Amino acid sequence: MLVKTYGGAVQGVSAKIITVEVNVDMGVGYYLVGLPDNAIKEGGHRISAALKNSGYKLPGKRITINMAPADLRKEGSSYDLSIAVGILAASGQIQAENIEYYLIMGELSLDGGLQPLKGVLPIAIEAKEQGFCGIILPEQNAKEAAIVEGLEVYGISHIRQVIEFFDRKVPLEKTVIDISEVFEKKAYDFPVDFSEVKGQDSAKRALEVAAAGGHNIILIGPPGSGKTMLAKRLPSILPVLSLKEALETTKIHSVAGKIDAGTSLITHRPYRAPHHTISDVALVGGGTFPQPGEISLAHNGVLFLDEMPEFKRTVLEVMRQPLEDRNVTISRARFTVNYPASFMLVASMNPSPSGYFPDDPNNTSSPAEMQKYLSKLSGPLIDRIDIHIEVPKVEFKHLTDTSKAERSAEIRARVLRARKIQEERFSDLPIHYNAQMGRKEIEKYCVLDEISSNLLRTAMERLSLSARAYDRILKVGRTIADMESAERVTSAHIAEAIQYRSLDRTYWSV
Repeated sequence: MLVKTYGGAVQGVSAKIITVEVNVDMGVGYYLVGLPDNAIKEGGHRISAALKNSGYKLPGKRITINMAPADLRKEGSSYDLSIAVGILAASGQIQAENIEYYLIMGELSLDGGLQPLKGVLPIAIEAKEQGFCGIILPEQNAKEAAIVEGLEVYGISHIRQVIEFFDRKVPLEKTVIDISEVFEKKAYDFPVDFSEVKGQDSAKRALEVAAAGGHNIILIGPPGSGKTMLAKRLPSILPVLSLKEALETTKIHSVAGKIDAGTSLITHRPYRAPHHTISDVALVGGGTFPQPGEISLAHNGVLFLDEMPEFKRTVLEVMRQPLEDRNVTISRARFTVNYPASFMLVASMNPSPSGYFPDDPNNTSSPAEMQKYLSKLSGPLIDRIDIHIEVPKVEFKHLTDTSKAERSAEIRARVLRARKIQEERFSDLPIHYNAQMGRKEIEKYCVLDEISSNLLRTAMERLSLSARAYDRILKVGRTIADMESAERVTSAHIAEAIQYRSLDRTYWSV
């Protein structure tokens, strides 16, 4: 007897429906075809033990299982449940008249229990689009899949529940999620706040400008000046995720298996801070079977590189293309996957190998040592960072100041006003904020008067700025103007934007 069940395979951040055809016939043997990997092949032993411990058994006949499409490689152990239910139905051990209306996924334990899966959200979205009535999967993943409207989601803990659902019509409990309620409860709940940062008003201002325009920023200062503390609080002043952004972000984290059990939707902008020993592949994504890297896990959020010069130069250089294109393409012989990578880069560094500014008495680095240290960051990479800001050590009077500094909510309100202006400006374009502007948009929205133009020309000549740095200054100037609700970019806005090129102005020319 032939029975078809259905599962899903993740490709990049999307999914494809997999048809599991199970045929039980006269003879003896267990045959699994359709390009399964070793985890799927080993599933035969898990399935056999799970069925036996649940009161059923593998039939002593010829079992042929085909996973279609046969030319697509299938990975992982998530097809155990699809295959097991197909075998029971094909051998007549259970009745499953409406099995074709459900997508069934799950890794079986030897006792028939189920283990959580990766990539559930894109699979659930594809199931909805392909017209399935519902999806049956481990209970740990149920809330994640339940954010897909119009799809019945059943979370189960044991294979017996699936058997009873199809064979004896015992109903399963649906998992229902109110997305608006999830957003309401968690969207504005941040564990840290800018009011906790003592002093550093200039750095706070630079971070506010960066948040308002989506600009990349690097913080330059000695140890203990608060660079990491400031970076960790940046997500708290960014606009909250829209539903579309939340779904995009959740899909990426789902594919990477980074969603906690019982979590339905990622409501905060991601904050990723990889260690400086990270490899190229771990940062941008890839591997034999490509997985999203840190830059994709930071999509719609913040990627923080602490002590940037300590990262391998090759690791930093592979970010150059994603910083411009806001996506990364990973190609293999048989397929190509695209991962989104629209993130804000926040980096930090010491001004010298000893950790201190050149005029600090504690600085023991020679000019040659400083130049060697700074040369770890290439000019093209620095050009792609819009804002460079110095973060001096915190003075004692600020550390002992008991007055409360400005809260993140107050700063976020100003950021939102600037972002709203940009959204209206770019309403007919596929961009959302100033940092995404191309040459055409810069020419249209960053028109300078004569005074501003002369000021920028002088800065370009004295600092030997590149054409890319010129564009960055104009973008930052446009953001500063938006923060003041100014129609045009003035010389004051350009002057502040030029001040945010510290590496060009001071350190890069040591």
